[in-house]
Formats: sequence, structure tokens, C-alpha cells
Amino acid sequence: MSGRTLRRAAGMVAALAMLAAAPAHAGRSCEEHPVTQTALADALATGQALQAALDATGSDVAMVARQGQDLSKYGLKYSHAGLAFRAAPGQPWRVYELLNECGTADSALWVDGLANFFLDDPFTLDALVVVPPPKTAAKLAEVLRDPAALHGFHGSRYSMVAYPFATKYQNSNQWVLEVLASAGASDVRIRTREQAQSWLKMVGYTPTEMRIGPLTRLGGRVFKAHIAFDDHPSALRFSDRINAVTVDSMLAFVRARDEGWRVQEIKGRR
Repeated sequence: MSGRTLRRAAGMVAALAMLAAAPAHAGRSCEEHPVTQTALADALATGQALQAALDATGSDVAMVARQGQDLSKYGLKYSHAGLAFRAAPGQPWRVYELLNECGTADSALWVDGLANFFLDDPFTLDALVVVPPPKTAAKLAEVLRDPAALHGFHGSRYSMVAYPFATKYQNSNQWVLEVLASAGASDVRIRTREQAQSWLKMVGYTPTEMRIGPLTRLGGRVFKAHIAFDDHPSALRFSDRINAVTVDSMLAFVRARDEGWRVQEIKGRR
């Protein structure tokens, strides 16, 4: 699940050279609105606060999350996650993330600046920083430096509610989790989505389960290109239970691993 609909300004985004660079959105309206001076100031201030928090971690990589939309009816707060990375201390931080191409069922990988991560009128300007233990951080940095590895964990068919243990679709948070799995597995080498999902299931990752009405389920399938339910097991789907990778479920997973992950919440200015 992701609450991100991205409107990109020229010169503000650096896409990976080998990846598609179409306008990207994830989970909200495709309508274009000019970026207001207030929205830009908020994004810049939040990006600066996030940079200060990341600099203080002593790490060069972390999971970051934002509250793109209000998910409180599902008991959730943060809707969209990415992976923050810098090549070395003193170098700029960038956020690696998967985004939906607006109006389609396709996705692409992007590399954003910290301010861009908050540019699209988020529900609040709160942010979450989750820092892996050193050994996992080192492996995660290796993956983020390797375009082929990033491709290996990218599924181009997007669904906001992609089932966590299937590869037919992928959502933004699922991509982050599968990359984290490749770095967190110390006993096996993980190179594909199938291997990442098998490892996650083996070590006890539990997705978020949401109850939705049949009209929501059917309406999403018929009218929204970026929402599909046909990858979910019938027993769940027809009892109106949807399992998905959320920021909350990832946070619960890394905390349960008891490996020294550090979590910090940054309160925004609104």
C-alpha cells in the first residue's frame, strides 16, 4: 500500500539511468496541481529535518516513511516507504522508491531527493526513520549500489494491495520489504522476489490484514487500474480480508527480529 501520488518538477528528480522515467504516482488522484509556495517550503523544511536525523544516525542507509494519506480507519499511520542512502558521509542523501505510473497498472523505480519525498501534499509532515544494524546496513548498501540487484526485486505490474506472498503484482512497500529481506538474510543468498518472499514467510513476517467491503473490492478491480485483488488467496478475498505489506507490518517485523534496528519518528510542522 502506498499513499503517494508524485508530481515532479523539472530538475528536482534524478531517476536511475537504466530505469523508466515516466510521470509517477502511487495511490492517489492523477490530477495535476501547481506546487504552491507553502507546499514547497513545507517539503524543504521536512527534507532538512529528515537529513539532520539521518546524519545523526551514523549510518549511510535507512528505511524512511511518510504519511501520504489518512489510513487511521485501518489502524495504520505511515503509508509509503522508501530506502534512504548516501554513497559516503557528506554526500547527498537520496530516497530509492517504487512508484506507480499514473492511470496505469505499471510501476518504476525512482531516486528522489529528501524534499521531493514530501512534495505531494502529504496528510501530515511526520516522518519515520528506521536504521538497520551495521551488518544489514552494509549488505543493503551493496544492493542499492547495484542496478541489476534492484531490478531483480522489481515487479513492474503494480497493485496498491498486492498480496505479500505472490509475485503477480507489487506495491511500493513490498519492494522495500523484499530488498530488506535480501540484506537481512544471513543464512541464504536472496536474489529474486520469490526467494525473498520464501525467506520472509520462513522467518515469520506477518502482513497487515484489512477488512474491506465487497463493494470496495469489486469497485477497485473494475474502476482502478492500480488496484487488483486476483493475486490474493480465495479464502481471504471472498471473506473481504486483504493482506498487504504496510509500513506498520515492516516495523513490527524488524522489531521482532531483535537485531538492533533503531526507530525514530520526526514530528512535522503540520
